[in-house]
Amino acid sequence: MKPGKFTHAIAVLLSSISSLFGHGATSKAEPAKTSFSKRSEKPADDRRLDATSVAFTPGQLAADRPQPGQRYPWKKDIVTTIFWIGEKPSGNNPVPNRVSSWDKQWAQNYGGIDEPDPARRSNYIPVKFTPQLNPFYCALPYNDKAREGHRPEAPRVVPWFRATYQGPAVSTCKDRWVAIRKGNRVAYAQWEDAGPFRTDHWQYVFGSDRPKPNLNKGAGLDVSPAVRDYLGLKPTDVTDWQFVDFSEVPRGPWSTHGENNTFVINDRRKGKALAERLGTIAH
Repeated sequence: MKPGKFTHAIAVLLSSISSLFGHGATSKAEPAKTSFSKRSEKPADDRRLDATSVAFTPGQLAADRPQPGQRYPWKKDIVTTIFWIGEKPSGNNPVPNRVSSWDKQWAQNYGGIDEPDPARRSNYIPVKFTPQLNPFYCALPYNDKAREGHRPEAPRVVPWFRATYQGPAVSTCKDRWVAIRKGNRVAYAQWEDAGPFRTDHWQYVFGSDRPKPNLNKGAGLDVSPAVRDYLGLKPTDVTDWQFVDFSEVPRGPWSTHGENNTFVINDRRKGKALAERLGTIAH
């Protein structure tokens, strides 16, 4: 082969190699694409979306399922109505709220009627008296108690039943903490009554069922005036809710009042323990 032709062949070969590497670099520079499955009746509607073009709101996906350390999912878009201790019977509330499913002297133990009129309330409590129970309370349509002992399904369906069982006379549901969400605000309340309307719908309270139809547009949650005021709810509204362990409940206006309030009980225990320790040191 003549030197000129040999040199030309080498140049062509180097050019081809350079071209190959150039295409490889271009391929690596393209944004990675992630396949998102989309449920559809049409199998062909399996689209590929550029992950760099999808905007996610922080917590958007996580809000639909329990977080690390949480065991309970959010119940979403639940019709929510307002009720209060001492409420008289009415067309959509046939049962007076002087008693609850778990407290035969509910209004008396609270200290009076939990006046719902905002003009007669201040700092989430009635202006006439300081409640002796937590003013942040709610009702869900299940009662774990039977006339004697507990309902037969309770040990199976109440997630914390065995861990909190205190004998046949004590409800395992009363005083349980519940997070209630409206928009970007979350209130925390204690479960103090069974309703609205039903006391046996464990498939909704602890399962995946939706609330049953009822006179209040299928309401599945009753909340107190304090919860209403904190979240800015209308008389009939829509909220999300979930059970929470006490360790997940932050301090707030729901941590201030009530002989049944876990915060108050714990603070008193700590104060008593501190006083006893200081007394021992003084002696």
